[in-house]
Amino acid sequence: MLNNDYIKQRLTEKFGEQVTNFEEPFEMLTFEAPKEINLKVLQFLYDDEGLQFRFMTDLQAVHYPDNTGRELAVVYHLHNLQANVRIRFKVYTSISTPDVFSATALFSAANWMERETYDFYGVNFVGHPNLKRILNVEEMDYFPMRKEFPLEDQTRIDKDDDMFGRGKSY
Repeated sequence: MLNNDYIKQRLTEKFGEQVTNFEEPFEMLTFEAPKEINLKVLQFLYDDEGLQFRFMTDLQAVHYPDNTGRELAVVYHLHNLQANVRIRFKVYTSISTPDVFSATALFSAANWMERETYDFYGVNFVGHPNLKRILNVEEMDYFPMRKEFPLEDQTRIDKDDDMFGRGKSY
């Protein structure tokens, strides 16, 4: 029976201390590995007869601006359809060299997901067949989902908070 303990055991047998930070938020096994071996881990999860994580549900990034050297996390959500088990796999990279190997050769769904992640976070998926912006204009020189800009200028005086529902409690 496929469960979190078995998955963790198989990953540790194969990769040893390279797979770390095992957690189970909402009973979903979550772990991380160095970005240099992301394809090896994904291939193992796909090929291993006891694991068979052959469907990529989602791939996205998260920006942690205060996490020096590990500012960007690429997060893979994988699913074993036969056992109906899902896992989350994370790799971290620095914002100065946001290179992560592309998973498009293994999961065709990764093609658009990686392009979207590049478009919004600037993760450079090495080996991607056509990495370019798909939702934003090509001329953009920034990545809008990074937390590099304040959400609102707190020094503005031309706004009336009452107009935004923040002045009175009803």
